[in-house]
Amino acid sequence: MTDEFTTDAAPSRPPRRERPQQISSLQIVFAAILSIGLLLVINFSGRIARGQQMDNERARLQATIDVLATQHIDLLKQRDYAASETYIEQWAHTEGKLVREDEVLVIPVPVGEEPSTPTPPPPVFVSAPRSEPETPNWHLWWNLFFDGEPPF
Repeated sequence: MTDEFTTDAAPSRPPRRERPQQISSLQIVFAAILSIGLLLVINFSGRIARGQQMDNERARLQATIDVLATQHIDLLKQRDYAASETYIEQWAHTEGKLVREDEVLVIPVPVGEEPSTPTPPPPVFVSAPRSEPETPNWHLWWNLFFDGEPPF
């Protein structure tokens, strides 16, 4: 008998169907650890960013506090100086134009300008007291209400 169907090639196998691979428990544990780690990294990075913002805000507030403390100290110094005798004497000499007994007040006149003559003070008019006969108040009221002199 002759084999018409014989070939020199190796016998062929039916094509192998690939089965879907099953997920092993080790892969599930690895995926869980990876997802938890990712959540922790996101959470920590958010906390670091908020911490930096709070540090910046604290530094800004501390700078404001320092400036206000310096202003407070300056104001206290000004208050103490304004309450001192030195300030009162300084003000009296400069603003008040006051002098001590042994001093003479000198007001400098700018060079190039002629001194102006002081203007005399305006006249004060004093009215002389009128010598009207004093009428009692009830006579005045009577005149206002009745347009005439009282009957007696």
